Amino acid sequence: MQEITNRVFMETQYPGVTLGAISRKHGLVLIDAPFRPDDGKSWRSSLLNLSGGIARLMINLDGHMDRTMGAKSLDCTVLCHNDTAEAFQNRPASIKAQVSDAGAMWEAYNGLGSIRWASSQITFSDEVQVHWDNNPIVLTSKPGIAEGSIWVAIPDDKILFLGDSVVMKQPPFLGHSNLPLWIEHLNTLLTDTYQDYFLIGGRNGFLTQENVLQQQKFLITANEEIQNLAGQKVTNHVIEQLASKLLNLISNMDPNYYENYRRRLVWGINAYYQTHILEN
Repeated sequence: MQEITNRVFMETQYPGVTLGAISRKHGLVLIDAPFRPDDGKSWRSSLLNLSGGIARLMINLDGHMDRTMGAKSLDCTVLCHNDTAEAFQNRPASIKAQVSDAGAMWEAYNGLGSIRWASSQITFSDEVQVHWDNNPIVLTSKPGIAEGSIWVAIPDDKILFLGDSVVMKQPPFLGHSNLPLWIEHLNTLLTDTYQDYFLIGGRNGFLTQENVLQQQKFLITANEEIQNLAGQKVTNHVIEQLASKLLNLISNMDPNYYENYRRRLVWGINAYYQTHILEN
C-alpha cells in the first residue's frame, strides 16, 4: 500500500483494479474492491493498520465486474451512481462465475466460485460530497466510459481517482461507452485545473498528462474507425481486423494477457457498433 498524501492510500498489487483508501476521523472511505476472495481478505487485513474512525464506506467507480465482484466481502456501506445501482438490481442475487467474452480481467482467473453482489445503500445522480472531516471528497458523474461511471476527487489534496477513463498498457473497455462524451471528459483533464493533480487510474495507478493524451488519441481513432463501419457489411472478420489494428496502438502490453485484450476489443467494438451505429 502506498501513501499518496497524508491519509490517502493506493494499492496496486491486486489484479484488475487499483484500490484506494482514504482515512478520515469518522472512518475509512474505500475506492473499489478486489475481485478474488483471498485478495479481499488480504485488503481487509491491510486496512486494519490505518488509523481513523470505525465507519466504513466503499465507493464503486462504476459497475464493472472487475471492481464490484468482491464488494460484498468488504462488508461496507456502498455508495455509487444511480445507474450503477440499477445495474446491480438487474443482476441475479447470486451467480456462479463463468468465463464470458468481454475481456474483463476476472475472466482470466479460475476458482472465483459463487458471487453475491453488494447492494448499494447510497446513490446519487450528478454530484455528491462526503464530509467525514474538513477535507471533503467529491464524487462526480462521468458517463463517457459507461453509464454510472464517476470520478472521485479530493480537491484539497489534489487527488483524482479516474476509474477506467484512462488505462495504460491495455486497451480500454469500449462496449458500454459513449466515445464522444468520453473524449470530452479527457479534454477536461488536459486543462490547467488538473495539471498538478495526482491522477489515479482504476487499472494502473499513477497516470500522467501524457497518458491522458495517449488515451484520448486512441479513443479518437477508435471512434473514427467504428463510425467508418456505417453502411458496410460488417462481419466478425471485419470486427476482428479492426480490433487487431487498434491493439497495435497499445504499447507495453503484457503478452500473457494478449488474448484477453484482443477479446476485450472485439467484444467492445461489436457492442459499440450495435448500440451506436445500427440502432441510430
